[in-house]
Amino acid sequence: MQSRRKLRFRLIVTFTLFGFGLSVLFALASLYVRAKVENQLLDQSLEADLRQAVENKHAHPDQPPHSDLIVVWFWNDQTVYQAPLAWQGLPSGVYDMRGGSGGLPRHYKLAVVRKYGLDAFLTYDVSRESLGKRQLITGLVAAVILFSLLSLAVGYWLSRRVMRPVTDLAHRLRAFRSGRELEPLAPHFAEDEVGELAAALDDYAQRQSAMIQRDREFNADVSHELRTPLAVIASTTELLLATPDLPEKLHTRLQRIGRAVRQSTELTQALLLLSRAERSGPVDGETTDVAKVVEDVIDTHRPDLGRKPIDLRAEIETAVTVEAPSSVVAVALGNLVGNACKYTQEGEIVVRVQAGRVRIEDTGPGIAAEDAERLFERGVRGEGQTVKGAGLGLAIVRRLCELYGWRVSLAPRADRGTVATLDFGGETSTQA
Repeated sequence: MQSRRKLRFRLIVTFTLFGFGLSVLFALASLYVRAKVENQLLDQSLEADLRQAVENKHAHPDQPPHSDLIVVWFWNDQTVYQAPLAWQGLPSGVYDMRGGSGGLPRHYKLAVVRKYGLDAFLTYDVSRESLGKRQLITGLVAAVILFSLLSLAVGYWLSRRVMRPVTDLAHRLRAFRSGRELEPLAPHFAEDEVGELAAALDDYAQRQSAMIQRDREFNADVSHELRTPLAVIASTTELLLATPDLPEKLHTRLQRIGRAVRQSTELTQALLLLSRAERSGPVDGETTDVAKVVEDVIDTHRPDLGRKPIDLRAEIETAVTVEAPSSVVAVALGNLVGNACKYTQEGEIVVRVQAGRVRIEDTGPGIAAEDAERLFERGVRGEGQTVKGAGLGLAIVRRLCELYGWRVSLAPRADRGTVATLDFGGETSTQA
């Protein structure tokens, strides 16, 4: 999973960890080099001092060793057995000895020179260097802490300097999102990577604005052009319905044409609202009686049932009004009721008007709980044996709900079928 922390924070942490790691590597390298060089110099010095002492002993057998070499022991080939057992078989050289006894330190260096029939030994207590080593480690730890804090400060300063153009770009983009007029971004930035990004965003914004403008103009033109033929059909249908002695079958068909015209008009108005993305209807502050819209929607979709044995009815538990155009409420409820009519083959479809919401319960095949949210995506539709569709109805309902602050959901019914809920929310609904 990708990190959700801010980029600036990640830059600071990365730079601080880099400085800390580099300081630690430097400290370890310093300890290693010191130990290596000190060991080599000490070995060379001990061996040189012991060889000089052997030369002096050979040249002046009766002269005691120099005062600085009082820890030198001399034996000849016959008396070397008097030396510690661990020393007796060692050839010339310098050795790292541990586990001293007989007054010897626990950790010491031993230089051995066998020359002129003499066996010479020189010891050096390594523990003398432990204090200096501890002081060096303390200093290196302090240096690591100091350099880590310095890296943190430099990382903080660099992150502000590096991220300033990106932060400015994000701030300007947020200002555009809040509704300010779109203006070019590239002139505000240098010709670097951020400037190239700003130029690319400008180009993308221009293309999107042109496409949105064309889409709005197209929707407005289509809506305007559709109103005239729909109005003609509606008025003609009304005139025909007013004809006396009209046959019952023809009267029913004319009523169905009238409902279809009304439904098309409402859908046209709702789609125009979506294209404009504005919470405004034909009349500012228009309120709609939800129960009345429910009755109209049921009347419109009742012929869709055909001869299927389904009881389609409304149950008004409380009167509810919403501040929205009736066309929007009709399109949202019409798609939900229409889906129930399509997928239900028998049983009942009950539209319940409750406090602040409408529930549509059917006895259809039902849905899986995990598929409920996916059905609101464009092009996704429920599975059915004979049901066909483009999978756009629920997507339109979801967009209308987002526009007006409502909530829509689908859920499997307890026994069988599906429950669709259109919740108008506490701020947009009032109970009569």
